[in-house]
Amino acid sequence: MTFLTTLLLQAHSAPATADSVVTAAQQEAATSVEKISLLHLLSEGGALMIPLLLCSLVLVYVFVERLLAIRKASVTDRSFMKRIREQVEARNAEKAAAICRELDSPVSRVIEKGVSRLNQPIDHIERAMENAGKLEVYQLEKNLSIISSITGIAPILGFLGTIAGMIILFFNVQHQGFSLETIAGGIYTKMVTSATGLIIGLLAYLAYSYLNAQINKNVNRMETAAVEFLDIVLDTNSK
Repeated sequence: MTFLTTLLLQAHSAPATADSVVTAAQQEAATSVEKISLLHLLSEGGALMIPLLLCSLVLVYVFVERLLAIRKASVTDRSFMKRIREQVEARNAEKAAAICRELDSPVSRVIEKGVSRLNQPIDHIERAMENAGKLEVYQLEKNLSIISSITGIAPILGFLGTIAGMIILFFNVQHQGFSLETIAGGIYTKMVTSATGLIIGLLAYLAYSYLNAQINKNVNRMETAAVEFLDIVLDTNSK
């Protein structure tokens, strides 16, 4: 009787013991899983993450600086050319130049250069405004080549990280043997640096394209204003 009672008690407690083991195993697995964070991934990228970080900081600085400068240069006055026409037709070059200095934009500076040559032949006026326009475009494109360089440099640094990761991988396999822990470090470095370089290169390309489009808008405004000014001069001289 005592032996049968013991067997029944063991059979009754076995499921509870099994459940306890499963629960403990699940808790241990949950606590052993390491959460992936962005900072952890970046730290696994290795030393090449430093130049990539510098590229990203330079990209942000140059983009913001150029964006503010281009927006300042894009300030327009719809009545500007109308006021210039009135002064040119009135043969008042000094007043026309004052209107240009008042607006202080690439368009107004190009027109001011034309106003300063009103006494000269039309081809001299056109050449003077063309040279002034080139200088204005140069000022708008200042430091834009830095963003263009980052577009190519960042992915190259990422691919260099891929090569460095493969070197680390094979070095670890040679000296520590083949295991998941051995190859994890090389894979981390390879994937993180490659992804970071490609992302920075893509952002630099988008920033360059956007700024270049804004510069082209300003160039079109300058060309339109220059053509209109030449028409005003020709109409005035023909009277």
